[in-house]
Amino acid sequence: MTKSKRNLIIVSRHKRWQRLWQFFFTGWGLIMIAALVATSLFTKQLLWSPIAAINITDVVSNQFKMSGASFSGIDSNGEPFKINARSGYQEYNKSDIIFLEGVSGNVTQIQDGKKTVHKYSSKKGEFNRTNKTIKLIGNVRILSDTGNDIQTNELVIKI
Repeated sequence: MTKSKRNLIIVSRHKRWQRLWQFFFTGWGLIMIAALVATSLFTKQLLWSPIAAINITDVVSNQFKMSGASFSGIDSNGEPFKINARSGYQEYNKSDIIFLEGVSGNVTQIQDGKKTVHKYSSKKGEFNRTNKTIKLIGNVRILSDTGNDIQTNELVIKI
């Protein structure tokens, strides 16, 4: 009777499983697994996984990101406002503030019975949903229907 290659492959696979089985049940395998689990519990990181290369603090602090962000609503006077941003994010520990980049939008204001629309733009901004304010930061420009043009580095709009 001749041996075929197929029989040798099955036998070699069996020997691999047998060696693996012996490794775990002689105690060394159990010690290795216990060490990996213990280090991940004590350091709060999975050191043995490919996820260890990711900066977890960055992921936690900038958890909610969006691009092409847009928000519109009605201010305390019942007038409409709109905020557009190239990108925005929320930090995990500051959930009431939305940090924006490339901000533009408009705010409607009624003064002496006249309705005026102010269009604004800036490099960055912070939309505080709790205080109902928009803080514009960097190259702030406001163009009004009346022809007024305001340029400043920082401006807070109460909505």
